[in-house]
Amino acid sequence: MVDFRKWLLALVVVGLLLGVGSTAANAQSQSFTCSATAGVPNIIRAEGLTELLGDLVLNCTGGTFTTVGSPIPLQNVQISINTNITSRIVGAGNISEALLIIDEPFPSANVVPVTATPGAGQTVGQLGCLANNNTNCAINSLGPGIGAAGSYNGTVTPGAGNSHYNIFQGVQNGVNAVAWTGVPIDAPGTAGTRVIRITNIRANAFQLGVSNTLVPTQISEIIGVNGSTNITLTQPGGGNVVGQVTPGLLAATVTAASYSQCNDVNTYLLSPPGSTTTDTGIGVSVTEGFAYSFKPQSYGQIVAAQTLAAYQAPGNPDYQDVPGFAYRDESGFTPQEAALAGLTSTTAGEQIGIADRGTQLQFTVSGVNAGVNLYAPSYIYLSGPYGAGTPVGVAVLINQSESVGGAFSTSSSVPVAYSPGGGGPTTSPNGAVIPVAASGTSAALIYEIYYADSSVQESLTVPISVEYTSNTGSNIPSVTTSPSTVGVEFAPQSTVGTAATTVPIPRFGPSGSPVSLFSISPCSCNLLFPFVSNIAGFDTGIAIANTSQDPYGTSGQTGTVTLNYYGNIVEPAGVSDAVPAGAELIFTLSSGGNFNIQSTPGFQGYIIAQANFQYCHGFAFLSTVSNSEAEGYLAIQLDAPGLTRTGNTGENKGH
Repeated sequence: MVDFRKWLLALVVVGLLLGVGSTAANAQSQSFTCSATAGVPNIIRAEGLTELLGDLVLNCTGGTFTTVGSPIPLQNVQISINTNITSRIVGAGNISEALLIIDEPFPSANVVPVTATPGAGQTVGQLGCLANNNTNCAINSLGPGIGAAGSYNGTVTPGAGNSHYNIFQGVQNGVNAVAWTGVPIDAPGTAGTRVIRITNIRANAFQLGVSNTLVPTQISEIIGVNGSTNITLTQPGGGNVVGQVTPGLLAATVTAASYSQCNDVNTYLLSPPGSTTTDTGIGVSVTEGFAYSFKPQSYGQIVAAQTLAAYQAPGNPDYQDVPGFAYRDESGFTPQEAALAGLTSTTAGEQIGIADRGTQLQFTVSGVNAGVNLYAPSYIYLSGPYGAGTPVGVAVLINQSESVGGAFSTSSSVPVAYSPGGGGPTTSPNGAVIPVAASGTSAALIYEIYYADSSVQESLTVPISVEYTSNTGSNIPSVTTSPSTVGVEFAPQSTVGTAATTVPIPRFGPSGSPVSLFSISPCSCNLLFPFVSNIAGFDTGIAIANTSQDPYGTSGQTGTVTLNYYGNIVEPAGVSDAVPAGAELIFTLSSGGNFNIQSTPGFQGYIIAQANFQYCHGFAFLSTVSNSEAEGYLAIQLDAPGLTRTGNTGENKGH
């Protein structure tokens, strides 16, 4: 849990800052006032270690603007939250991807969303600097005005103080704070409202956990400002709520399957493409805890899904440069190239604001039986209550091979599936079924979201198919001692809960519990011989036939037979050698028999035979030693009816 002593200390510091600012401001004839608001807080995933919070916005009015040509007074700004800040560290000295933006600068060069246009008070053009001292970001005033008419218009002019920055990069200042030092903040006077935005703040929601009350766990952000001029700052006493922590995944649901060792399963999967089967795999379903829990990496993927004929792979950050725009993806705000030139923007290839990947879901299968192969689709369409004519979500399998020797390409074309009329999930087929590589007795499937509808609570159902070719003589596949299980979690999993440089974004803490997936039981056939005897001049002969060899195309089965004796004397269970298909195990109590069955002289009682193959049938022959009198009977079949190799009901009992 979060160290609340740090949180309380931050509140005390901010309280002192606010006290200094408000006292001095009262002496001015026109108070420079900034009001903090978080708008509607983001709903964030409780499993997340790097959840993107809602922006904190200061709406500033009044005050006296700086005289034209004079340096704008510098301010120090710090924000703190009640958990660890995990925005990416992009440079030495804890330089963060967290940004402070003034006057909502609209990009001048990059591609922007077609629905976004510059508004009143916005300039066109972005220019950045690193706010970590008293010189980097110095600006000489252009006089009154906001946006294009003011001092934050993004223009570059030679000479100290003549470039007009509007994007300022911060420095991580403790595990839960980011600071901007030497930010020139000018009063707008009567020109209008100056907007100051704090963005790209990521938080460790997993550290806080899920509330056990009806009120969700909240992440609050407080801001403090001090410097060479006084600013009156108003904000809620408990801080600005910028995130509500909610489980991002509901518990996975599985309809577990049970297979028999002696029956081939889904061997069509070994055939060339085009083979068909009625098997649809074991459906493993997981649902978003809330709409917008599943997200692609970038807004470019959303635009592609809504306007193009194919879903797009990750890797296009050019759409992320409009302040305050709801991009609905894993990435944050990324300034246009002109602004990035003045910022520390890359470390190990990482760019400000851009997530490393879209939401990933890992399906971990444990306890895979020897001889078993798993298959899954190369991509899967999501399901949910989509509106008519809207694209449905898609997830792509990114960690498996599409064919032997050929890696599956995440840039492969995945056709867009549209919701049929009336809404509902798509009827389009999933991608080709491909083998899943296993490591020992475990296998992992990682699906990445390429597109998801932020207004729909969606589900991902992965049909995992089991395949094996039976070889009971070699115990292939091995029988189940405990069921194979599957666990579903966000990926990648990490224990790094603080800001870092190269650790991936997003990343998550563990959640959920594995559930049963499938089991493999030994093939068996159980017979009762209700009376056998080798006393008083009698002997009993028994024949057990392995009839799995037939003209109906049944796969031949091989297995041992265990004889359990219950009667007048204690006899240990006898286990035969493997009896192949089409053979018969034949023995007498007095002398034993083939397949290494030992004699049991003097025994009288009953025998239960357990054959490790199906389709067994038995006959007992009770006679005098002289064979002058004899009687035979069929063994009683103890198994339930239902074997259907002939299409007829039968083979359930005999006498």
